Amino acid sequence: MIETKQNEKAKIKKPKGVGGVLHKMLMPLESNERFIQNYSKFNLKLLINARDTKYAALITINNGKILVESVSNKDKKSLKKKVLKWNGMLATSTTLLLEIAMGKLSIMGMAKKIITRKLKVKGIKNLLIMQKMFALVGRN
Repeated sequence: MIETKQNEKAKIKKPKGVGGVLHKMLMPLESNERFIQNYSKFNLKLLINARDTKYAALITINNGKILVESVSNKDKKSLKKKVLKWNGMLATSTTLLLEIAMGKLSIMGMAKKIITRKLKVKGIKNLLIMQKMFALVGRN
């Protein structure tokens, strides 16, 4: 049985780039009671693309469980909604993404960045859910 557990761990790849950072930020939420209560019935996928890196992050929330995967963003076709089946997408620079993740950018600040085209958003309702998740990370 020990061998099967080691094989399972070997199959799971650690997320690279922005996905790795978001993975480390979001994993403590799985033991957070507020997260479990609020997100136990959610089933959504969010694509977070830091344009200035090699990898985008695909965050899957399924019944209170979080999975963060890295997806190469060299080929824009591989990031399309039809391919990854995401519900919300955020594309920006790494620095702006980290500001959003750390709660330094308000909703009004995000709106300004959208207007000035520094932030591209699709499925804004689902991305507001993501922002609430990041707020929970700050409370841990």
